[in-house]
Amino acid sequence: MYGKILVVDDELPIAEILKFNLEKEGYQVVCAFDGGAAVELAFSEDPDLILLDIMLPVKDGMDVCREVRAKKDTPIIMLTAKDSEVDKVLGLELGADDYVTKPFGTRELLARVKAHLRRQSKAAQSQQEAAEPAGLRLHRLTIDTDMYLVYKDGQTLDLTHREYELVYYMAKNSGRVMTREHLLQAVWGFEYLGDVRTVDVTIRRLREKIEDDPSRPEYIMTRRGLGYTMRNPKAGGA
Repeated sequence: MYGKILVVDDELPIAEILKFNLEKEGYQVVCAFDGGAAVELAFSEDPDLILLDIMLPVKDGMDVCREVRAKKDTPIIMLTAKDSEVDKVLGLELGADDYVTKPFGTRELLARVKAHLRRQSKAAQSQQEAAEPAGLRLHRLTIDTDMYLVYKDGQTLDLTHREYELVYYMAKNSGRVMTREHLLQAVWGFEYLGDVRTVDVTIRRLREKIEDDPSRPEYIMTRRGLGYTMRNPKAGGA
């Protein structure tokens, strides 16, 4: 798991040591040596994590933390020679995620960096999953897999359970040409002994419900001599 890290420390030897060890682990590193540059780089470089010293020229680490946290949720690990409880509490109250006192062990710092990046990655993934509704979307069609419903332009389509299963299966495999025999087995089941024309009939009913003009379908396309394929009109292609 790699990422970009902003190292902020006015002591050049410390900044260089941090940069060396982080790059050795595969991270991309950007350095700032005063608080003003740190704020600028925090927004222009959009790092995945910030290692932030407290004692800085121009703006101290507390001010940097306050300004960054007002607009970004980037993980911030404070670095300082101070070891008082007041400093730790103040840094955390301003939005810092962790606090490491100098001198610190490289292995401990790297472990904390990895832990915070891992936590940030999981949080971003969870937010993305929560923002995305369960189901599939093909241009104007939305298939809700929780409610077993299909919508077109936000309006519910009156589909039978078998029609729903067929359009869902084809949407999952959009762009793939499927024979009638394959669709019969996949949607109706291996034990179903019906004629493959059952697929044609159900496809015709589906087109009447989901297509603007069933005679000129946009979604369910016939591949002559092969079978059917589900197309995403927005994506183009036949």
